[in-house]
Amino acid sequence: MFVAALRLVVFLHLGQAFGAQLPLLSLQDVTGAQPFPWDQMRLPQSVVPVHYDLTVHPNLTTLTFSGVVRIQLDVQEDTKAIILHAKQLKTFNARLKTPEGTKSLQILENSIYQQLALMSDEVIPQGEDYELHLEFSANLSDSYHGFYKSSYRTSSGERRIMASTQFEATFARAAFPCFDEPAFKANFTIAIVREPQHVALSNMPKIKSVALPGDMFEDHFATTVKMSTYLVAFIVSDFHSVSKTSQHGVKISVYAVAEKINQTDFALDAAVKLLDFYDDYFDIPYPLPKQDLAAIPDFQSGAMENWGLTTYREAALLFHPEKSSISDKVQIARIIAHELAHQWFGNLVTMEWWNDLWLNEGFAKFMELIAVDVTYPELQASDLFLGKCYNAMEVDSLTSSHPVSTQVENPTEIQEMFDEVSYDKGACVLNMLKDFLTPEVFEVGIVRYLKRYSYANTVNSHLWESLTNVCDPNDLAGAPSKQKEFCSKLTLPSGELYDGDKFDIKSIMETWTLQTGFPLVNIELKSRKLLLTQQRYLKMEPPPAAADSSSTDATTDAPTHAEKSIWNIPLTYKTSDSARTYHHLMKSSVDLLRLPNNVDWVKFNVDMNGYYIVHYGKDGWKNLIKLLHSNHTALSSKDRVSLMHDVFRLASIKKVSLETALELASYLPKETDIMTVTQGFRELIPIYKLIEKREIGVLEDGMKAFMLDLFKNLIDTQTWDDSGSSSEREMRSYLLLFACVRNYTPCVTKAKHIFNLWKDSDGQISLPVDITLAVYVVGAQTEEGWDFLFDFYRRTLQMSVQNRIRIALTVSPLYKKLKWLLGQSLLGEVVKTQELPDVVVSISRNPRSHKLAWDFLRTNWATLIKKFGVGSSSIARMVTGVTSLYSTKTMLISVGKFFSSLEVETGSEMRCIQQAYETISDNIQWAETNLPLLQSWLRKRQRVTHEDL
Repeated sequence: MFVAALRLVVFLHLGQAFGAQLPLLSLQDVTGAQPFPWDQMRLPQSVVPVHYDLTVHPNLTTLTFSGVVRIQLDVQEDTKAIILHAKQLKTFNARLKTPEGTKSLQILENSIYQQLALMSDEVIPQGEDYELHLEFSANLSDSYHGFYKSSYRTSSGERRIMASTQFEATFARAAFPCFDEPAFKANFTIAIVREPQHVALSNMPKIKSVALPGDMFEDHFATTVKMSTYLVAFIVSDFHSVSKTSQHGVKISVYAVAEKINQTDFALDAAVKLLDFYDDYFDIPYPLPKQDLAAIPDFQSGAMENWGLTTYREAALLFHPEKSSISDKVQIARIIAHELAHQWFGNLVTMEWWNDLWLNEGFAKFMELIAVDVTYPELQASDLFLGKCYNAMEVDSLTSSHPVSTQVENPTEIQEMFDEVSYDKGACVLNMLKDFLTPEVFEVGIVRYLKRYSYANTVNSHLWESLTNVCDPNDLAGAPSKQKEFCSKLTLPSGELYDGDKFDIKSIMETWTLQTGFPLVNIELKSRKLLLTQQRYLKMEPPPAAADSSSTDATTDAPTHAEKSIWNIPLTYKTSDSARTYHHLMKSSVDLLRLPNNVDWVKFNVDMNGYYIVHYGKDGWKNLIKLLHSNHTALSSKDRVSLMHDVFRLASIKKVSLETALELASYLPKETDIMTVTQGFRELIPIYKLIEKREIGVLEDGMKAFMLDLFKNLIDTQTWDDSGSSSEREMRSYLLLFACVRNYTPCVTKAKHIFNLWKDSDGQISLPVDITLAVYVVGAQTEEGWDFLFDFYRRTLQMSVQNRIRIALTVSPLYKKLKWLLGQSLLGEVVKTQELPDVVVSISRNPRSHKLAWDFLRTNWATLIKKFGVGSSSIARMVTGVTSLYSTKTMLISVGKFFSSLEVETGSEMRCIQQAYETISDNIQWAETNLPLLQSWLRKRQRVTHEDL
């Protein structure tokens, strides 16, 4: 499934709260006349499901559903209780079919642990064949989880209702009673009752449809492969579809509402290409006969990898060839690639428990970029990879971060694992390992991993073992064909990086997956010697008391901050003396390297393939800045991006001065590369936005002038059309938007003229896609323009057009309109509530409405928690997004006062709250230190510029 440092509040995981408050359950927590027989959050291993026979009947008129589930059980220990999951279900008529006959079971419910206990009067002996029968009913959910209702309006205004599922991570139990943990894999045979105007979809193809009394139909689907409950899916809707067959014989279909089916061609072609790519790359055939992709009108996350029936937001699947942008195409291709990668990583091979979620999500995030680069090389998707690593580092530089592999127990903790650390850091450490081992060895190793553990569950160590000594002669007899082919060509030793027994991959990689954070490598160049030291990069050191604050949940494998973190770092570096890339594995806190010759400069972390940042010392930075100003193309664009990223990270912890970072950024007028230009935006715009929120007019004007000066030449050379390569078109969109939002007169004048022409035609004039966001933003500055845009938003069927209009509406200075838009997004009629997190965050970045966003978040907190869920990425995005640029003690107090008033069940212990505290505290310290320096530097620069003129 597809955001910085004084620690003010001790973070206690929700699991600890449960453990402290509920060592044994009281009768109030249990429905039934006797105590609940199980007091653990995790299910016992005494009873294991083998096969589910599930029938579900959703009623789209009453918005309810009912069903029956028959579960074949393997009883591995004598027991009187069958413990499984159910959440907000009415369950009844529990029966157990045994070799001796059928007997009724008493139902006890533990609503806090979301469990049922089905009690037998007699012992249920192990080793027999059993079938559990259980009936259930519930309301279709109003949230985005479980079996939930969704709706859309046709162009004529008719409201259509449908029902869809979202079970990851712990919501299958809200649709049917089940053993809802990933290690309880089973086969599923599913039947769906529907009305004749609807179609039903599930993981497998439909094998028959049976007519029922009352003009109803029961669709029966083929039995699934062995899989986890969170991958089960079913949909009842009036969708239409388009289909193709892959080269490997898999039927691929894309489903969407009828009036948007003409926007599915790109997704269908991409799915065919990508599934064929994975089939060949993994050397394992996709095991199902079909793969459906469904665009769901109401969907919280980007997409979901249900086996054989992947589900998506409409905007994540639908592409209009004349209205959608290059960025839309890249995003859609990546999301489809992500979900299809999951068909192997996550579905075929599944993590044993949610602490290793990264084995699913990190791999899918990593593979999406590899796959899109091969299938759509013109989109240059891999250029986006650095941004993912930097997103992860922002979170991972906080004391409230967590290891990639982190112990979790309850549903809230599990939901919080779906974050930048599991996804982006997971992908980045895999990319680092690929670069370290070589792509060939890495590919052989992951195919070996998939072959070994197909239809099974894994932990971290299984992956490291599969990537170790891939050419072991004792292992080759039954090895995958790719492994045999590779090893037959390999002459050992295979170079400086890989020799079968040379590296202990497990020891190396556990320093990255079991420790929090990432390293800062300090470089000191003296003559031909490089003295290296490493330390954890932290935005702010916690106070001494905070070092012990997480001791109650720390694992033996994950050191606390009080312990010294040491990483095994696969270093790469280049020098002015040679184009060669050197490699070195740094395993200690201090290391020494010798260069063959004297050099003018050295650049570590070549192309940012490593998950670490580098400090070159005063002279080192001076030499690199000189190089960028004189001959920036001597370094690759990725190396230039990483230098800019690292120097601003170092300035934030006072390792270098802000002036040093700004001097480096001052070379940007020489740049034409999109990665480097956008990295300049990433570093400078947050500083500008922070100043904006503090309402320091003179400094704000000076910073805006500096940024415009850096990019003015590029802005002025942009054409207002859709010409050029993918990267040139993306650059155009970024630059024109940046210029118009900053009120650069030539941009605003041109955009205003185009907007008026478009508005006067009632939106019938076709605008070049690349310029539309800038045009909409300028148009939304007036009430008349804002109203026209909102009306066009209501009418259009193109998701990409809606996305751009929605962004433009939030950038408007019209306070009343922004307040009304927040209310509309919460209502969900025109602007879907799934878009609310993005609307709230975008309005919070508007200098005229950031307090409005914070007030909205506080006032509607209970509603938001009910809709999106405690611990969800949507809630985390709003909390961190709204507060990320606050930099005053007044706002820190306001934020702290509100969040400290919450209860556990309304999110008081969510990690994102601790992240917000740290970020605001870091911003306060940064502002106190750097705003005077920034003002002085800008004045000095302005004087020099005037003198040059």
